[in-house]
Amino acid sequence: MMEKLKLPVGIENFQEIRQEGFYYIDKTRLIEQLLEHWSKANLFTRPRRFGKTLNMSMLRYFFETGTDPTLFDGLYISHNQKLCAEYMGKFPVIFLSLKSVEGLTFESAKYRLTELIGREAMRFHFLLDSSSLTDEEKYMYRELIALQDGEFAMNDKILVSSLKMLSEFLYKNYGKKTVILIDEYDVPLDKAFQNGYYREMVELMRGMFGLALKTNDFLQFAVLTGCLRVSKESIFTGLNNFKVLSIIDERFDEQFGFTDEEVQGLLEAYGIESHLEEIKEWYDGYHFGDTDVYCPWDVINHVDLLRDSPKAKPRAYWINTSGNGLVKRFIDKANKTTRDEIERLIAGEPIEKQLHLELTYDEIDNSIDNLWSVLFTTGYLTQTGITENGAYKLVIPNREVREVFRIQIQEWFKRTILSNTEQLSAFWKAFEEGDVTGIESYLKKTLSNSVSVFDTKAPEKEKENSYHTLLVGLLAGNDGWLVKSNVEAGEGFADIIVETEDPDAGVIVELKYSRTLDAMENACKKAIAQIKERRYDEYLRNDDRQDILIYGMAFCRKRCKVIVEKL
Repeated sequence: MMEKLKLPVGIENFQEIRQEGFYYIDKTRLIEQLLEHWSKANLFTRPRRFGKTLNMSMLRYFFETGTDPTLFDGLYISHNQKLCAEYMGKFPVIFLSLKSVEGLTFESAKYRLTELIGREAMRFHFLLDSSSLTDEEKYMYRELIALQDGEFAMNDKILVSSLKMLSEFLYKNYGKKTVILIDEYDVPLDKAFQNGYYREMVELMRGMFGLALKTNDFLQFAVLTGCLRVSKESIFTGLNNFKVLSIIDERFDEQFGFTDEEVQGLLEAYGIESHLEEIKEWYDGYHFGDTDVYCPWDVINHVDLLRDSPKAKPRAYWINTSGNGLVKRFIDKANKTTRDEIERLIAGEPIEKQLHLELTYDEIDNSIDNLWSVLFTTGYLTQTGITENGAYKLVIPNREVREVFRIQIQEWFKRTILSNTEQLSAFWKAFEEGDVTGIESYLKKTLSNSVSVFDTKAPEKEKENSYHTLLVGLLAGNDGWLVKSNVEAGEGFADIIVETEDPDAGVIVELKYSRTLDAMENACKKAIAQIKERRYDEYLRNDDRQDILIYGMAFCRKRCKVIVEKL
């Protein structure tokens, strides 16, 4: 029964999913489309966690000699009997996922690549006994799998030629050209860029890919996947038979990510269709080609959670699978104009940008425009259309990604605002002395120069909480103060209570969000009245603090109003 199928959380092996009884959303039409839109080399660029590796595993098990045809029983591709008869199980396949090729140095990353190719070559150990290979070719094959002290000992020249050599040996053994599948091709370049050996890695991969994909008479076709469309001048020089299928391409647009129909079917299979709207809010919103899709990683993880905990709230799954350094770099580089654009994005408004979809990694930091482009290709932004002059209308795809921006903005705020100790000290002094003018001046300047995270579409309580978090962060920077938030006091919970260094003194703050500037003063008065009516001051008086200042603070967008009284 469908409801008994397990959910493939973190499982990217097609054979395991099909044989071990996991739920599978059928993406086998990708096979048909690949063969219909024939190209010698195909690159699919999609954000991480959008099913690239599983699709590549599916391609492997379809084309590879000796495959189990029952893996595809009942799937879309099985109905195309002519195609299956001609292509299923007919080709040797080299399959590499480069997601683990990294290291702090070029030598360590190069060894990870050597080991990966060596282990893949070992899958074809029967080549040593093949009557179709000469002794010299068998010698070269041994070079691919050679070990020294338990480690692969392939030299640099052999490494560069390895994929072409292995495809040639397989062709000679089977009499069929080889299919080459390279998953996450750009991870080694990303890691190399981060760790300072980018040029060396580009040279290595340019040589390897050039031989394997450009001048290889033994290649049937190749498929590569990655996040970024790295420019041809970087590693695909002279590769004229190369088809790039990015997130703006309408071809194959439904094959990476889950469609609305697929998500509805998944939820119905587990009896949790009532959660569709919240899943849509959190994990939908990506626009690939002409199709809107959900992030598969999010959907599978959340459905798995809901099976056991039907009342579970949506969580940030995608953003927690790796760092979000791109957003951090983007916000750090943002000038005042860009910060205003980020605020508009967080508020749900589109931003129009001319994008560069073909970059090298070392160009990413050259301009803020390049970072806009990378945020788009890596899934932190998506597009809702293209203007007449070719600009993309960019938006944040969903609530989960909006949280990425919120978190990084808050961290940026702490780094930039709290680092200006002179102004901050003056603010603390004004706060301790009841200097309303000084407090308002600092907060207005801080709000004006920061990136707002106050979503205009959010409920008023959420907006109030954002200002609350901001103010607590500013006050808690004073090591001599004990700052407490949402503390039980009198007949309720005070927003903020501060025990200053003076053992006789203390401060109580109540915050309000105001819809308009005109209503801010009344909001402050209501805050003051609330402090008095609910006797929040009892908390401080119980600690023998009798010199008490109470603040009513109101915020509206990037403005604030402050009223102070002494109890």
